[in-house]
Amino acid sequence: MEIIKTEIEGPVILKPKVFNDARGYFYESYNKEVFDRLVYPVDFVQDNQSMSTFGVMRGLHFQRPPHAQAKLVRCIKGRVLDVAVDIRKGSPTYGKHVAVELTDENMLQFFIPRGFAHGFVVLSDVAIFQYKCDNFYAPAADGGISIIDDSLGIDWGIAAENAILSEKDKNHPLFAEFESPF
Repeated sequence: MEIIKTEIEGPVILKPKVFNDARGYFYESYNKEVFDRLVYPVDFVQDNQSMSTFGVMRGLHFQRPPHAQAKLVRCIKGRVLDVAVDIRKGSPTYGKHVAVELTDENMLQFFIPRGFAHGFVVLSDVAIFQYKCDNFYAPAADGGISIIDDSLGIDWGIAAENAILSEKDKNHPLFAEFESPF
């Protein structure tokens, strides 16, 4: 597995070693020993999966401490643009983001540590997205920032008016109105 550092300290892209032959392919999507050595020790406790259609935007989500979550995400079908926004107070990259395209073809994974808001947009007809989380979901700790906040400078690859958002995601505050719990 290759670890690709990003412009922001913390989030990393993981590129698995894929073995292809006439039967198809094989790759190890997660190995705790390798992950702990190459990234840092994380104990994932919950796996989630979502299916969405073109234009669906989910996020920008986080959980407040002590229920904060680190996530290891990948797209197993289709194509998404995945984004992590630094919401760590005092960080030199506070408010900056990292974006990576995750597809069923490139097989990349994206690790988002605690202290980041996370979201994605579906760029294919359908996408199946998987998350490994290092803390259990706690509804009372839910937090979010508007995923269509232009001040964040994120190019989602689709026009905001074409985005499909949940009612919850439509009501997240803009970044300028947001108070980070980190």
